[in-house]
Amino acid sequence: MSTRDRSSSLTDLARLGFAHFDEAEDHLRELGALVGIDRDVLLADAGRAADPDEALAGLVRIARRRAEPVRDALADARGRQVSWRLLGASHGFADFYLRRPDTLAQLPGVGRRLPTAEELGAALATAVGADDGGFAASGDDETWVALRVAYREQLARIAAYDLMHPEPVGVVHDVAAALADLAGAALDASLAVARTKVSGGAGGAGGFPRHEVEQARLAIIGMGKAGARELNYVSDVDVIFVGEPAEGADLPEARAVEITTRLAVQTMRGIDGIEAEPPLWEVDPNLRPEGKQGALVRTLESHVAYYDRWAKSWEFQALLKARPLAGDRQLGAAYVEAMQPKVWASAAREDFVDSVQRMRERVMEHIPADDVPYQVKLGPGGIRDIEFAVQLLQLVHGRTDDAVRQRGTIPAIGALVESGYIGRAEAAVFDRDYRTLRLLEHRLQLAGLQRTHLMPRTEAGLRALARASGLADSAGGVQQVWEGIRREVREIHVRLFYRPLLAAVASLPQDEGSLTQEQARDRLAAIGFRDPAGALRHIAAVTSGLSRKATIQRHLMPVMLRMFADGADPDYGLVAFRRISERLGETPWFLRMLRDSSGAAERLTRLLSASRYVGELMEWIPESVAWLDADKQLRPRTGAALDDEARAIQTRHETVEDAMRSVRALRRRETLRAAMGAVLGVTTIDQLSAALTTITEVTLQATLRAVRRALVADEDASLDFAIIGMGRLGGGELGFGSDADVLYVYRAEQVPPERAESLALRIVAEVRRVSEDFRLPLDLDADLRPEGRKGPIVRSLDAYAEYYRRWSVSWEAQALLRARGVAGSTKLIEAFTTLADDVRYPARPEEQALREIKRIKARVETERLPQRVDPPRHLKLGPGGLSDVEWLVQLLQLQHAHAVPELRTTSTLDALHAAVAAGLIGAEDAARLREAWLLAARLRSANTLLSGQTSDVLPTDRRLLDGIARILEYPPHSASRLEDDWLGTARRARRVFDRLFYG
Repeated sequence: MSTRDRSSSLTDLARLGFAHFDEAEDHLRELGALVGIDRDVLLADAGRAADPDEALAGLVRIARRRAEPVRDALADARGRQVSWRLLGASHGFADFYLRRPDTLAQLPGVGRRLPTAEELGAALATAVGADDGGFAASGDDETWVALRVAYREQLARIAAYDLMHPEPVGVVHDVAAALADLAGAALDASLAVARTKVSGGAGGAGGFPRHEVEQARLAIIGMGKAGARELNYVSDVDVIFVGEPAEGADLPEARAVEITTRLAVQTMRGIDGIEAEPPLWEVDPNLRPEGKQGALVRTLESHVAYYDRWAKSWEFQALLKARPLAGDRQLGAAYVEAMQPKVWASAAREDFVDSVQRMRERVMEHIPADDVPYQVKLGPGGIRDIEFAVQLLQLVHGRTDDAVRQRGTIPAIGALVESGYIGRAEAAVFDRDYRTLRLLEHRLQLAGLQRTHLMPRTEAGLRALARASGLADSAGGVQQVWEGIRREVREIHVRLFYRPLLAAVASLPQDEGSLTQEQARDRLAAIGFRDPAGALRHIAAVTSGLSRKATIQRHLMPVMLRMFADGADPDYGLVAFRRISERLGETPWFLRMLRDSSGAAERLTRLLSASRYVGELMEWIPESVAWLDADKQLRPRTGAALDDEARAIQTRHETVEDAMRSVRALRRRETLRAAMGAVLGVTTIDQLSAALTTITEVTLQATLRAVRRALVADEDASLDFAIIGMGRLGGGELGFGSDADVLYVYRAEQVPPERAESLALRIVAEVRRVSEDFRLPLDLDADLRPEGRKGPIVRSLDAYAEYYRRWSVSWEAQALLRARGVAGSTKLIEAFTTLADDVRYPARPEEQALREIKRIKARVETERLPQRVDPPRHLKLGPGGLSDVEWLVQLLQLQHAHAVPELRTTSTLDALHAAVAAGLIGAEDAARLREAWLLAARLRSANTLLSGQTSDVLPTDRRLLDGIARILEYPPHSASRLEDDWLGTARRARRVFDRLFYG
């Protein structure tokens, strides 16, 4: 060949889509020599192949084994077209023809139409020699091989039609239906072989008389895509087996179940067992009652009893697509008829929403992270997103509307449109996108005749997919189509499901889809709203009208409804959003943020549906919504910044009342900031405790300054007064809802004692009065003072010294371990700290005092736990709870802090760390205690954030547990996991406590 001719030849190959020119030239020469066909004739249809290199290589491989079938196929014009299309799109078919070259003879006659279900059934029945009674001519393994060969011959007919159709997207539903019919025909043929095998036919296992096998009815129910007649080229076929005696037969039921179980096992083996011809696909019976642990075959009566008594909601959703697929059609029809009413009643079950959402999440959980961007089926914006949305709409509205009770996704979309549940525009796009995604899935599976849902990761793979699907001309083009559909599906799910809700309460275009009030309530209930009628009223309130705000809300509300529905308490989230919106009115920045910042809107819905504590504060401080645009605005402010603001307040206000209104506002605002940061995961537990402690300290300092300025005259200015933080306040360990434990102390060297005491009492009373906040209570608890509630609420420093010297008991020394000055005179705080150190860090602690502490701890566990509370659920006083960790640490401090200065800290965790460093406790023991203490502290705060009420008890309500888990950043539906984590953590900590505290 001349250089010019070679250049022209390479140009022709490039134009036809070949990528490996030298190899292609070699293969063309070899193929022409093997089959005796001119090069130009061979290449006439190569340009229509998805991967002409792959097709040519496949033809050469087959011709090397047997040239005649290849010559016959390529000599025919139609045969050439089919050969290039089929082998260019599927090296899996090339492998099949290499194993079975004689089957190439069929190619010239295929691809003009799809085979009917009757034709497919007849072809496979003939392959196994099945008679009218449903028995195959032979039960040997060669018959199963014949079945698989015949199956792939019929599969080639379907694939040829699919690949050669000018509009493959338009026929994807018909192709999927033909594939499902072929799967049913394969199961019928395999069942015929199984009947012969189990009845002792030639080469079979034997075991049952033929007349008994004849009397045993086995129905194979198709589930999932097989049931819906929307199957893939290579897909698991989900089935349920139903077996029982034929009507009028004298076969005992138990015997019939035994026989049909053997038939089911052998039928599955015929499809997916290891034979000379590779398996077709996996027969998956795990959707049966009790899954893998359940009986493979049950009678119809047994199935009905299970679904009446034990089935979970997801099992009814799985039955949505159930259809008699193979075996005894009459029994299969009876099964479906018995199950359908249960399917359409399932949306009314109490756990319906949770079950459906959990099913959706389980799909995502098992996708490897690297595969998510390539997942056509299971990833975001993929096939399963569309199917989930459509099925949920069907289950909601199918309770009362028979028209939407469709098995297939595409027919269901059409029915939902015709019934007015979704808008035509959205449905048209959803329908098109679903068909396109299914076409991509089909082409991906055709390539290797293997089950896959992953987009190619190579340029060559994408280019072949583009040509095979006809969706684009290049690798980049098909990638662009895929990415566009992913984005569109994610967006349209919201419009499809949620926008029609607005049509029930607001003025929207007619093609949006219209729902009656009752239908809208059903839909809201199905996605998790417990008061759907109230939700509709709130939706109407924020979206109705002609104002700019209402217009923006109408555009935003579908997205926000989805976000609220994903939250722990969508009802409260929606009502809180309405109240905040009404408070902010037409505020420009609020409308702009809702419109332009999807991140802020998502954070807002997450906050409001997760936390009543946050929602109630946001209603009073609606401008806090602006913080959602940036993490830095959600982080706690420094103590210095808060103190500067508090001091500035004092200079601006003359009266205590005016100053305290501003101080209370500061405290509410900063507590809300901390709460928002905690729910959104911006603030850690350590940062949160420090922030809440700082806020409380600044509040007390500002309060004391304001009260002192109002009450203390110039002549009494020498009176020193201080507030000592105790308990969690002293330890810097406050959580949401924690009391502020305090002691009040004064010193008056130049003020008469009686006057000083009177003035100190007035200061305490006024501090307690003006610090009261009905919105965010600040409980100043002085019960840890000497003599407890019976003792004076305030004492002089000398009186404290005298009391501790003469009368102090062990629990009072223990309480002082977390004493720390938080407000008032610095010199007085230093003096009190020196006094406290002598009491709480004794040089030689008395054994009797230590025994008394252990005795008191035992009493606390038995006497202070509330009645009817399960002790392990009490986060403070229960086994392994906060109290266990704190008392053990405090015991170590009383024993060793005099000798180990690092133990002289009011922080529980700092003291625990110091005890490890000093060798007083093992690192592993300390780790278990620390873990329990931190988790208990987080659970207490999360419980308060969720409900808006303080509680030390881990709730038993699964919904509340799930809400707490979400605040702690567990995945949705983690109630059981959270409960197990706490109980296990507390159990381990309690074992350490028992050994070290009482041992």
